[in-house]
Amino acid sequence: MSERLGSFAVRAARTGEGWTVELLADDAATELPVLEGALAGEWPGPFVFVVDTRLYFVALTHGPGGMVRAMISDGALPEFLLAAEAMERYGIEGVEVDADDESEHPAGDLDLFADAGLPRTDLEQILTADLWADEMVAEVAARLGFADELAAAVTA
Repeated sequence: MSERLGSFAVRAARTGEGWTVELLADDAATELPVLEGALAGEWPGPFVFVVDTRLYFVALTHGPGGMVRAMISDGALPEFLLAAEAMERYGIEGVEVDADDESEHPAGDLDLFADAGLPRTDLEQILTADLWADEMVAEVAARLGFADELAAAVTA
């Protein structure tokens, strides 16, 4: 039986009319500077998605002048190493919440996918739905048109 990985990093890039999705790591321990190297390509995208422990994900793409645009699905998780690194490296402000607040708190560049066809308001709906991080990434992939490619890349 195939099963999605709990943590993973993938690169999704447009190729003509479709997309290619490549598994970069089957865990979220890969450092962000290494993942930034996977961002070379045509505009818009590619995108790098890093899902950590199914609790949150980080998405990256390149912006003007070689800068990296980044968002995190939950900015209230600085106790996780990858989340803390992403927030510090890309200037994403964390979100202070009560200990019993279990809702998602998206942070960073929430217009990250707008040029590819997923406006901020639609992304916010995905990020605040009752979904695991890998399910959120799957929904983003479905909206952008690479759900099948993502599923193929992250199933074992």
